Amino acid sequence: MLCENADVSEHPVTPKPRISQRIGSIAESATLAVDAKAKALKAAGRPVIGFGAGEPDFPTPDYIVAAAQAACAVPANHRYTPAAGLPDLRQAIADKTLRDSGYPVAPNQVLVTNGGKQAVYQAFATLVDPGDEVLLPAPYWTTYPEAIRLAGGVPVEVFAGADQGYLVTVDQLEAARTDRTKVLLFCSPSNPTGAVYSPEQTEAIGRWALEHGIWVITDEIYEHLTYDDAVFTPIVRAVPELADTTVVLNGVAKTYAMTGWRVGWMIGPTDVIKAATNLQSHLSSNVANVSQRAAIAAVSGDLAAVDMMRAAFDRRRRTIVEMLSAIDGVVCPTPKGAFYAYPSVEGVLGRTIRGVTPTTSAELAALILDEVEVAVVPGEAFGPSGYLRLSYALADDDLVEGVSRIQTLLGEAR
Repeated sequence: MLCENADVSEHPVTPKPRISQRIGSIAESATLAVDAKAKALKAAGRPVIGFGAGEPDFPTPDYIVAAAQAACAVPANHRYTPAAGLPDLRQAIADKTLRDSGYPVAPNQVLVTNGGKQAVYQAFATLVDPGDEVLLPAPYWTTYPEAIRLAGGVPVEVFAGADQGYLVTVDQLEAARTDRTKVLLFCSPSNPTGAVYSPEQTEAIGRWALEHGIWVITDEIYEHLTYDDAVFTPIVRAVPELADTTVVLNGVAKTYAMTGWRVGWMIGPTDVIKAATNLQSHLSSNVANVSQRAAIAAVSGDLAAVDMMRAAFDRRRRTIVEMLSAIDGVVCPTPKGAFYAYPSVEGVLGRTIRGVTPTTSAELAALILDEVEVAVVPGEAFGPSGYLRLSYALADDDLVEGVSRIQTLLGEAR
């Protein structure tokens, strides 16, 4: 018991940080931040056009919604179910993988997650120990490096610019490899660039990873969104021997316009999936059963609705590339997949626009939003400065109006 006359100043309490260092070091998702700002400005009555969100502007197909509506009335869906996912959905994902990717997996190699983003987090958390290096081709999706750091890993950026079509080479990967390299992140079709690796490039990278005993985490969520002569090549189909050291990430969000339903999955060796399932059992338990029932309808159905959406994306893709390429100082490689354009704006930086001289793509994106009320994501969110990401998953008229505003503004650069 403390004496009444004790001097507490002799034992001062050292303030503890309110937020843990691990969580406090995480950067906000830049894409979601841009989208939220654009929506807030629109809600305030400003005519903002947003190119920030990677989200199809189509409704979820009717037959998927109907499956969810029916599931709501089934009492079993009101209860907990296995953390790894409904057995019917795990089987449906295994069947869909054989149908679309051309190689067999067993249901116990599948873990259903709360969206593809949770699959990303759990894949790195399951494979990476503190100090392990992860090769991260850049430009990269903004969540990858944060998930790597949360796992204690070290992201090692391997950059390929517009001159390479945003595609890294085996030589670049080899130059970045050390004895601490454990994982390669592979994403094709790519967010943010829309780049698609050819079958030959995919196989070469896969065989390099196999030769050096490097795990592959492959994000295939844009598998059905390719254009022109590009084809999606699953890395495990290209190099079957990689199956025991590869984790496949996917989900229903982009293919079926189901971003809000939050259903993704991991496919991998059974020991990895079991470990990730243990993590998920403590982290979030099972995915909402109604969403899982909707996902069964999605992955088991045909791709007619997907084909319709892809045709619209293709039309918008050609329009946005043509319009961006007409701007002096802008170089826009033609994306072959996903629904993003990733123009280089290095030729605009350092020039004066309406009294402002932006020197980074972040400053340029802020100027575009302030002056012409168009929201784009700066390259700093995905790697080096000097680029902008524009999602063309928005209405045709909004796309044309938004890029026209950018054309007008950047046309004033001196």
